[in-house]
Amino acid sequence: MIRTHKLASKEWVGEAVEIKDGFAKVRLKTREEMKVDEYGLVHGGFTFGVADLAAMLAVNEETVVLYKAEVKFTAPVKVGEEIIATAKVVEVNGRKRKVEVEAWTDKKVLEGIMYCYVPEKHVLS
Repeated sequence: MIRTHKLASKEWVGEAVEIKDGFAKVRLKTREEMKVDEYGLVHGGFTFGVADLAAMLAVNEETVVLYKAEVKFTAPVKVGEEIIATAKVVEVNGRKRKVEVEAWTDKKVLEGIMYCYVPEKHVLS
């Protein structure tokens, strides 16, 4: 059951394909509105966003937020491609979570670590 980021837009950051303890897979179908040029290059923020959502769902705590990311973009994404992002919690230290992320089309397009924090209360409360 999804416990966090329940209102995230499926069209802009993706939809959950699989969620289990400490792991999530998210899918995003890229669209024309995401391109930055006439070649159809998708803005990297969408690639990052789908990986971010996967990290949040891997932690799957209601108040989880991202506080740091160390990622690299390994290949471009073109409009029409589907991005699949996976995330796995690899370390728990109190309220902090270290999450390995990858995103793929027919090739790896992003890899890295996302650092999450689970505050006692929502950050906006």
